[in-house]
Amino acid sequence: MLMSETEKESSKIESAVTFEVVEEGELSGGERVRRRGVYLLPNLFTTAALFSGYYAILASMSGYFEKAAIAIFLAMFLDGLDGRIARLTNTQSQFGAQYDSLSDLIAFGMAPSILAYNWGLSHLGKAGWMASFIFAACAALRLARFNVQSESVDKRFFIGLASPSAAAIVTSLIWLYDDMSLAGSFPEIIALLVTVGAGALMVTNLKYYSFKTIDFKGRVPFVFIVFMLIIFSVIFIDPPKVLFAIFFTYALSGPIWMARDSCILSKKEG
Repeated sequence: MLMSETEKESSKIESAVTFEVVEEGELSGGERVRRRGVYLLPNLFTTAALFSGYYAILASMSGYFEKAAIAIFLAMFLDGLDGRIARLTNTQSQFGAQYDSLSDLIAFGMAPSILAYNWGLSHLGKAGWMASFIFAACAALRLARFNVQSESVDKRFFIGLASPSAAAIVTSLIWLYDDMSLAGSFPEIIALLVTVGAGALMVTNLKYYSFKTIDFKGRVPFVFIVFMLIIFSVIFIDPPKVLFAIFFTYALSGPIWMARDSCILSKKEG
């Protein structure tokens, strides 16, 4: 039975005022289906990560740099959970992927750059705010590139430094400076160079191991749990120093990996 013009207009109005997400999917037989609603569990973790990033911005604006740094690292922890929970519970969706990217832009693009600016880059004038902007813009570019290449690249590696790792480098450095009560031109220039460098690494084609091949559902040797306890203990001894050392070393792994591949290639050609 055909709908009247009035019914069609009523349907349009209803769809315009209804808070709903309609996502197109595809069945195994090739039939297109439309799914309404979103998965609750993984998106709750994404929302919590987004809130942590937002809180970090507010905290840094008020001068609470340590609280801002902790909030960004909390966002990293939550961001690492949402995708894995979605895969473990088979609740992946395009909405979740896009929402996660937008959350990452706030938590790992805007929050670290504003934290660095409020901590000391603002004292460097135009160079300071440009460095802060470069980091945020590179994070946005990194996330956009990841979205369009996610289905075509090797899952074992990230192309370019992942935005959470880049955010961790900048955040842990500022946390370290604040913890040691360091200020002045030299620490601020170092922070500027690290902020720009971390941003640049995000948009390179360097390969970084993604850790996505680790099977969290499988069994592991008992010694692995002991090793993880040792790592957590070391981190809690002096979080800013240990976290900066870990993520700075990880950032160097990309150029080292590239140099290794170049050496192997040159030997083969030779």
